[in-house]
Amino acid sequence: MQQAKETLQESIAQQRGELLQVMQQPLQQLAALCPPVWAERDKLDQVLSAGLRTLPHGRALYALDTGGIQVSSNVSAEGLMPTSFGRDRSKRPYMNAVLPITGTLLSEAYISLLGRRPSLTAIQIVRAPSGTVLGFIGTDFDLRDLPPTHRLYEEPAVWRQLKGDPSIRNTVFHQNRVESVMDQQIETVLGVVEELMVYHGVYHVILHFSSSRAVLWVMADPYRYRLLDIEALVDPDICLAFPRTPYPSDALVPRERIGAVLDSFRELRLMDEMFYLRSGTLNVFNGIVGLTFSCDGSHYIPHDEFLGAGYDFWVKSK
Repeated sequence: MQQAKETLQESIAQQRGELLQVMQQPLQQLAALCPPVWAERDKLDQVLSAGLRTLPHGRALYALDTGGIQVSSNVSAEGLMPTSFGRDRSKRPYMNAVLPITGTLLSEAYISLLGRRPSLTAIQIVRAPSGTVLGFIGTDFDLRDLPPTHRLYEEPAVWRQLKGDPSIRNTVFHQNRVESVMDQQIETVLGVVEELMVYHGVYHVILHFSSSRAVLWVMADPYRYRLLDIEALVDPDICLAFPRTPYPSDALVPRERIGAVLDSFRELRLMDEMFYLRSGTLNVFNGIVGLTFSCDGSHYIPHDEFLGAGYDFWVKSK
């Protein structure tokens, strides 16, 4: 049985857990060295400077009292920043979380004030030998500096519905579909697109029915898209501009079902003068069909579920 794909939040949680494991031990060891020098700023700066070298990928290190006021300089690879002493960090995102009674807290990602870059902060509690809480050690990490610790997140193949612009949804009963040039020549357009996808390496297509254009991605050049206007889409000669390419063996959409998906686009486009398809998307590798309707609602659905859904399903779900 194929293992279920993790959700986006599960993937993030896995990544955060692995990062915390890397950071936790050196922070706890550093926290044990701070109590004897906590009240002596120069010595505390020296301890933090030595401790930064034990924190892989740490960008800045500092000490805070229990109120979130900085009691040390900022320590970084470039040296000390004494002007940060006394800085009030109590309103920063990493201090608004429930601070750790024991151990280490890894904050949610936030945008840094100075660099305006996605960052994380690890907060470690510092206790005196008597058990009294002296404050916290904070160390900042730039997301771009962190090592990859997890595989790339994979989009789950499940039906998802996303609501669109409320102003469009509220006026949907006062609009009617205006026939586009693509509507007038839809049989030719769909025939050309099917040929490109089955025989010429197009693996992802977005058909904009209302504006009569298509955006294509080709396996031979996957990082660039091609924009085709209606003149190109109704000319079968356009296929000569895309080299003949074997259909990919690892595609989730069988080649013989591409025509059926495109035909269903036509049915949804023409099914009603008020509720109708504005754009349709197909990706043969992840097998997902994307739909945006006149009410601005969007759906992302596996192609086999899409082909099994009838008119009544889309009328109720829009």
